[in-house]
Amino acid sequence: MKKIHLLLVKAFIKPFFVTFFIVMFILLMLFLFKYVDELIGKGFEWYVILELMYYASAANVSMALPLSILLSSIMTFGTLGENYELVAIKSAGISLQKAMMPLLVVIIFLAISSFIFSDYMLPKANLKFGSLLWDIRNKKLSFLIKEGVFNNSIPGYSIRVDKKNDDGELKNVMIYDHTGNNGIAKIIIAKEGKMSKDDSHLVLNLHDGVRYEESSGKSSSYNPRQELTRMRFKETDQKFDISSFKMNRTDEEGFRGNTQMLNLKGLSKKKDSLSSELDSINKFAALNVSSYYKQNNYTKGYTKLMAKVKGIDKPVLNIVPKNQKLSIIQSALDQANTVMQTTSGRIADHGDRTRSIIKVEIEYQKKFTLAFSCLLLFFIGAPLGAIIRKGGLGLPVVVAIVFFLLYHIIATVAEKSATQGSLTPFFGMWLAIIILSPLGAFLTYKATVDSALFDVNNFKLVFTKIFKIFKRKSPSQAV
Repeated sequence: MKKIHLLLVKAFIKPFFVTFFIVMFILLMLFLFKYVDELIGKGFEWYVILELMYYASAANVSMALPLSILLSSIMTFGTLGENYELVAIKSAGISLQKAMMPLLVVIIFLAISSFIFSDYMLPKANLKFGSLLWDIRNKKLSFLIKEGVFNNSIPGYSIRVDKKNDDGELKNVMIYDHTGNNGIAKIIIAKEGKMSKDDSHLVLNLHDGVRYEESSGKSSSYNPRQELTRMRFKETDQKFDISSFKMNRTDEEGFRGNTQMLNLKGLSKKKDSLSSELDSINKFAALNVSSYYKQNNYTKGYTKLMAKVKGIDKPVLNIVPKNQKLSIIQSALDQANTVMQTTSGRIADHGDRTRSIIKVEIEYQKKFTLAFSCLLLFFIGAPLGAIIRKGGLGLPVVVAIVFFLLYHIIATVAEKSATQGSLTPFFGMWLAIIILSPLGAFLTYKATVDSALFDVNNFKLVFTKIFKIFKRKSPSQAV
C-alpha cells in the first residue's frame, strides 16, 4: 500500500468512528424518549435498562452506519480539498478514482460486514430485544409507598403512611385489608413501622398499633348484629405477597418465528410455508364456493342426448312461473348470503397470509439493501466532499443530513408502499438505491473533472449575468 493510500484510510477512519458513535448515541436517546414511560416507575434494575439499550442499538446500525459513512466521506475529502491536498494528489498523477480505491476497499469490507451482521447478529439481537421488551411491558408497577396517599398497588390492600424515611422507617401507618370474603375491610393502625423485603414478600414490622375487625354474629341463624374485634399489639409483622411484581423472563422460543428475528434461511422457509398455506386456503375456498354456482344436472352420465342451448333475451325472472318466483328469489338470497359469509372469513385470512408474505420478502431484501446503501452513500459523499472542499462539522454535516434524509424518505415511503401492496417488495426496497445511483455517478463525474458544482462564487456570477441581461432589456422595452 502506498503512503498516500494509508493517509487516506487514516483520514477516513477517525471521523467514521466519531460520527458512528455520535449517531448511535442520538438514536439511543430517541429510543429512551420513546420508551421512557414503560421504563420509569417499575423498579427495574439498572442493568436491565442497559441490556435493553444494548439490544436496541443493534437495530439502529441500519441507520447509523450509512449516515456515518456518508458524513465521514464528505468530511474526509472536504478536508483534503480545503487543505489543497487533493490538488497535490492529482498533481502527482493520481486521479480521484485511484485516490478513492483504498477507501472503496474499506467500504466494501464494511458492506460485507453489515450483510453478515444483518443476517446473523441482528436477528438474535431482535429476538433478545423483543422478548425483554415483552417482559418489561407485562411487568406490574413496582410497589412504592408514597407519603400522605393511599397506595393500591398490592391487590386487596390499601396502605397509607404519613411519613417515610429513606431507611424504611414509617410513621402513622394505616392498612385496609380487603382480602376477606365478607366484603368488610380489616383495619390496622400503627404509630411506627419498618419496611423490609425478601424474594417474594414485603414485610412491614409494625409497633404500637390496633387491629380492627368486624364479623357476623355467632348465631347460625340470621343476625343483623355484628361483632367488632379490637386487638392491641406492641409489635407485629404484616406480610404482602409481591411475587407478581418480579419480572420473569419469557421463553425466547415463542418469539423466534417473528419475521424480524429470522435470517435468510429462516425467511425462505417461512415464505414457503406461508405460500403453501395460502394455496391451501385458495383451493379450499374455490372448492367450497364453486358448489353454489354449478348447475344441477341429474341426467349427466345417464344419457348421450345433446340438448340445444337455449338463449335468453329477457330477464330471467320473466321466464320463471309466477307461483315459483317468491321461493326462487328467497333461495337465491339464501345462497348469496351463504356465499358472502363463507368468503368473508376466507378473504380476511387470505389478506393476512398475503401481508405476511410481503413482510417476509421485505425483510429478506433488507439484508442486502443495507450493504448496498453503504456503497451508494460513499459514492455520493466522497465526490461531494471533493466538490464543496469544506471539512469539519459545519457544511459537511448539513449536506450529509440533506442527502441522507432524501435517501431515508424515499426508502421509507417505498417500504410503506410495498407493505400495502402498491409496489412489489423487491422494487420497494431497492427504489431509493435505484433513484440515487445516477446521482452518485453524476457527482463522481463532476468531481473527476474538477467541477465547481457547489461553488458559491459561480452561482453569484450566474445571477449577476442574468441580472445584467434583464437590466439591458428594460430600457429598450420602455421605449
